Amino acid sequence: MYYLYEVQSLPVISVNIWQILISLVNLLLLFLLIKKFLYKPVKNVLKKREEEIEEQYMSAADAQKKASENEREWNEKLSLANEKADEIIQNASDSARYRGEKIIAEARDKAQDIISRAENEAELERKRASDDIRRQIVEVSGALTEKMLEREVNTDDHRALIDSFIEDIGDEND
Repeated sequence: MYYLYEVQSLPVISVNIWQILISLVNLLLLFLLIKKFLYKPVKNVLKKREEEIEEQYMSAADAQKKASENEREWNEKLSLANEKADEIIQNASDSARYRGEKIIAEARDKAQDIISRAENEAELERKRASDDIRRQIVEVSGALTEKMLEREVNTDDHRALIDSFIEDIGDEND
């Protein structure tokens, strides 16, 4: 068996300058077209998007700064309100304490007045009772003495004797 091999011959590699130049021009034109119609618009879109994102970051930073300032202001206002509330409570407490002390002092004064009036009235009642008792003793002793002596001593002398006797007794009891 005989096989015939066909031998292919390869053309020899040759360099064709015109073809290289045309390929380079094609490549250059394709590069310029892609640059003009694809690269620049994409670059512009990316630049706009980057600016929008930067603007959003700036806006967020400003909002955060403003929120921090508002929080600080509210904290200051809250602190001032708490201080004011503490001051009001302290003033009310002091006022209540002062009123309580004033009421207690007035009550003590009134109680002292009542006690001294009661003591004065008791002293007056004691004196009245003592005078009443003396008078009754004088009358009773006068009547007794009168019956005993059957009118030998007059009543005025007898009363003077009894009064001096009662005063002596009263002085010993005091």
